[in-house]
Amino acid sequence: MPVTSQSGTDETVLLAQSREGDRRAFAELVRRYEGKIFRLAQHITNNREDAEDVLQETFMKAYEHLDQFKGDSKFYTWIVRIAVNQALMKLRRRKTVKSVSLDEQIDTGEDTVVREIAAWDENPEQQFSREELGAILDRAIQSLDAPYRSVFVLRDIDELSTEETAEALGLSIPAVKSRLLRARLQLREKLTRYFKRKGDDAFAYL
Repeated sequence: MPVTSQSGTDETVLLAQSREGDRRAFAELVRRYEGKIFRLAQHITNNREDAEDVLQETFMKAYEHLDQFKGDSKFYTWIVRIAVNQALMKLRRRKTVKSVSLDEQIDTGEDTVVREIAAWDENPEQQFSREELGAILDRAIQSLDAPYRSVFVLRDIDELSTEETAEALGLSIPAVKSRLLRARLQLREKLTRYFKRKGDDAFAYL
């Protein structure tokens, strides 16, 4: 019999088939989300090999524990939580996690600015190509502490809601808002310093 493509199959159907042992159905779920999970893992670990390990471990654990996914949240939210746990385990083994208080609170209004941010002298797009800007932004994101990177990637890159991000990371909604605000402020400061500085050594600031 010919192999039937499952690219258009509804996710709930794929999950049901996967629970029954259909590896092709689960492979389709992997195909849909592996890019996002790899990017998240790489942002957290700052290491491509570790991110590849996290990607593999995440989907292995997800497949082994599919019976624990009750469908109360999105499947992606569920696997994000697995991926974050695996990535943080990698960091702990490398002993590079910096101490960050999970309970530290600041003003959680997403439009709040707690300090003045200097304006760029020139429009960055006039100086850099889109590729260069992408590389600069990626480097700035990588320089954030892991707890802030995770929230920033899920909210501002993957565009999960605050509630979905909180569920995926096991945080309260105020904690997600607090970390997102800190991440955005830190990125603005890092990028401001970069674009204000002239010369080849500007990346040292990131």
